[in-house]
This record gives sequence, structure tokens and C-alpha cells, in this order.
Amino acid sequence: MPQEQKRFTLGLNLADYYYDAIQCCSCHQCRWIDFNYVQQPDFSWKCPPWQYEQFDAYGAEGKNRIVADLLTGKLDWSDPKLRDIVYKDMLCGACDLGCKRNLDLERQVLLESLRATLVEKGYGPLPQHQEMTRNIEETANIYGDDQAKRGDWIPQDARPAEKASLLYFVGCRASFRDTKVSQAAARIMKAAQTDFMVMKDEPCCGSFIFATGQMEKARKLAEENIKLMRESGAETVVFTCADGYEMVKVNYPKLLGISTSDLGFEVVHLVELVDRWVKKGTLKLAGEVNMKVTYHDPCRLGRMSEPWTHWEGVRGEWGLLEPTRLFRRGLNGVYEPPRDILRAIPGIELVEMYRHHENAWCCGNAGGVKEAYPDMASWTASERLREAKAVGAQAVVTACPACEEIFREVAGDGMAVYDITDLIVRAIGK
Repeated sequence: MPQEQKRFTLGLNLADYYYDAIQCCSCHQCRWIDFNYVQQPDFSWKCPPWQYEQFDAYGAEGKNRIVADLLTGKLDWSDPKLRDIVYKDMLCGACDLGCKRNLDLERQVLLESLRATLVEKGYGPLPQHQEMTRNIEETANIYGDDQAKRGDWIPQDARPAEKASLLYFVGCRASFRDTKVSQAAARIMKAAQTDFMVMKDEPCCGSFIFATGQMEKARKLAEENIKLMRESGAETVVFTCADGYEMVKVNYPKLLGISTSDLGFEVVHLVELVDRWVKKGTLKLAGEVNMKVTYHDPCRLGRMSEPWTHWEGVRGEWGLLEPTRLFRRGLNGVYEPPRDILRAIPGIELVEMYRHHENAWCCGNAGGVKEAYPDMASWTASERLREAKAVGAQAVVTACPACEEIFREVAGDGMAVYDITDLIVRAIGK
């Protein structure tokens, strides 16, 4: 008999992905990078939890079976081991890319929906996630710091305008901890003769809350923040944080049942703007920075950053969709702008790691893993730095404060770590 047609909306309802769960053919494309791109066997893995635990349940293949059994009642949601398997995952998107190479199955939204359902049933988030959640709810930042001090990072020589078409959403890390990034961003925009504004009481973007499965709280933040961004009159919202960039560009639409194009403003990362300015001649990168570097692709700026397109329709026999829809395959992320910037800086020698672009290995500081499983997060970051050393790099450059943070923590004296804004500022002499 023909397979029963099922109407569903591409979103965060786990039951809609039963088909995706049972169609896994164990091809292991979620485990290793595509064999055509393997350059070095020691750096051929793409899934940190699978390699770290060395057990199938922690990889996407095992989680597919777990989801199928949860939805059919063969497994119990209250099993404490389930929480460990579900949360010991950076949600880095590598498995989603691999699965769409062969079968066009939705892995990322399945895993996000799995966490959301765990929270709905009262078994998540983990205790280690609750303190940061309280901080966000009580102080509007992940650290629990005084929100009145959020603007203390602003440098006197590059102050924002009262009103501008460009809104800089600074993010918690660059506001309270890694202020060198936000100050560099301000000086870069000033050097490009581009006015920007900031929110007086910028709220948390909610990326952490979303990643830990607290979707109702994340949805409320999305509604409030989009309202503030629209009311600001900004035509473009720029980020130096890859987490915030992906949260607003992709996950806000996902939560609200809209497309990225419906936000009412353009979402960009600073590297996209700098790349445009350098190529137009608006910004000059004349200062020498003599260094052999490799670039680390943040997951949420690379393979997870493609625009979200709202879709609803029918899945019929053989999984055929009506109407057809565009799949996010991770190939059109922000990959070349940061590389082109680095190549434009005199003295920089850029070398690629064995896993790069859409095949990049995660930094480890994502999905709530660092808070709940710090040893696993550190191991993941150390693996990435081991890869950087293997290609002869003197320094790792990235475009995300979260990646920079954990790389610095594990690097010791063996490897220099930079946010790309640091090198841009050096090159413009600021």
C-alpha cells in the first residue's frame, strides 16, 4: 500500500522527524568527513561526541534509533542515561551536512527537537545549565553581571552614533569578558568611515537557552529582541559573535515560523562587511603582520549559517515533499570572507587545516557542553589545536569569541590564538 501522506511544518516538533529517524542507513557520513575530502586519516572524524565516547549511541546514527524508539514507546524518557547522550553533543551541524549528502534527512532539527522534548517532559536542561539560564533571566547576560555595565567596553576613540543604519549587536562575551573584540570592531567600523549604533540595554540573544532545549524561553527572547531590532530602525544588524549571528539569522526564524527574509533587516557578520570594504577600497589593510596562521571555521558562521526558509507541506511516499523545498546543506556559509581578509593582510601566510570549510572540526564550546562536560569540551578544542600544529601553523585565527575562549584555555604556550578582529586592527594601524 502507498505510504500515508503526512503534513508537517519544518520546525521543532520531534514527532515530525520519525521518518528521518527510521531512514538512517548507517552510511557513517555523519561520523567521518566525505571520503573524497579526507587528506589525513588521523583527522578524518567529524563528530566529536562519537569519537570521544567511542560508542554509537553518542553519534547521530545511534540517536536516530533512540528517537525512533522514544516516539514508539520502546524507550523511556526518564532514563538518566538518555540525558547524558542527548546533552553530550555540541550540536555542531556536522552530521546534518553529512546526512544531506546522501539522503536529505534533517539531523540538526531532529537533535534540537530531541532536546526540546526532553525539556518539555521535565528531564532537561541539566543542572549545570540552570545557573546560566537564571543569569540570563535575571540580568540579561550569561555571566550574571551588572547589566548597567554592558556598555563599559566602548572606546573613547570609536564611540557609536546615536542613530545609524547599522546596529552592532555586541553579545555577552564581547560586552563583559572579551572586550578586545568589541573595541576592535568599533575601531574597524570607524576606520571604514561607517557609523554604527548599539542598543542601550542590549539583551542576551538566547543562543545558550536555545541550544539547551529551552524553546519557550528562547521563543520569548526571539520575539522581544526582533521587536527591539526593528524599532531601532536598523537596516543591517552586525555581529562579531558567531553564536549570536546564527541565533538571529537562523534560529529566531525557526522558532517563530518565519523565514530569514521576513526579519525586516539584514543579518551579517563583521567579516562579511570588512571583506566588502577591503575589496571596495574603503578599508586599507596596509600594516604587516608576519605570521603563518590557519583559520578555524566556527560551526555557526560556517555550515550552520545559511538562511532559514519556512516550509510546510506534505511528505508522501519515498519521502517526496510537496511542495518541494530548498535544503540547507552547509555549503554556502561564511567561508571565504575571513580567508580573503587574511590573505589581504601583508605578511600573513594562510594554511588550511585538514578539515576546513563545511568539514571543519568543532571547537567544543557549544551546545552547553563546556558547562556540563568541561573535560569533553577541552578534549575537542585540543584536537583542533593538534590539527593546527600538524599543518605547521604558528597561530589559530577564528571569528567567534566562544571558539577563541576555549582555544586560549587549552593552548598553553604551544599555539597563539587570535580573533580575526585583532589582526585586522593591527593591519589598519589602530
